Amino acid sequence: MTNDHTAERTTAGGTALNGLDQLIVQFDQALRTLVPGSSTARRPSPAGTLQEADLSDAQRQQAASLMRINHTGEVCAQALYQGQALTARLPDIRDAMEHAAQEEVDHLAWCEDRLQALDSHVSYLNPAWYALSFGLGAAAGLAGDKWSLGFVAETEQQVCDHLQDHLEQIPAQDERSRAVLEQMLIDEKVHGETARQAGGAELPMPVKLGMTLMSVVMKKLAYRI
Repeated sequence: MTNDHTAERTTAGGTALNGLDQLIVQFDQALRTLVPGSSTARRPSPAGTLQEADLSDAQRQQAASLMRINHTGEVCAQALYQGQALTARLPDIRDAMEHAAQEEVDHLAWCEDRLQALDSHVSYLNPAWYALSFGLGAAAGLAGDKWSLGFVAETEQQVCDHLQDHLEQIPAQDERSRAVLEQMLIDEKVHGETARQAGGAELPMPVKLGMTLMSVVMKKLAYRI
């Protein structure tokens, strides 16, 4: 671990990226996150080998609304991690943020696939949520790596809580959506624990409450729009 607070991000070949290069990388990542069909999962979807359930219109709408919330949550996760990676001070912390963001791409693609299978759409408000989450992630990175990691840990804890809630609400016969949510829950628990073990600080209660309020608003809007 280095104490160089001015360490630059580099390409896979080791070439340092200047400020403009980093902005281009961030813009490209935003497009890949927000444009439907642009995200490609590295792992096969947990729903891939399961049969599509015969759902009523009401059940299909309920499943789609819940999966739209989860898709928007993954959009926010991408933005948070990218914002943190941009401002994180220590290279190993920055790399960890980028690695976590790549794992979240699987979730993004899986949720999008489920929405397509359910004849629904992603939230129309995703660009706004991406911008807000990116700003929060960048601010957390500027506050210091222990706070950035603490922000990740708390975010993942709240994501796990709502995934547990969605597993109770998803139509029982929709095994494909359930399989996706169950694997996402496993992954998110690992991300949160990794952040804690890496030195994530416990966030002040007002910050946690603010994050919870933002999450509630996001879920209510994404459920419908």
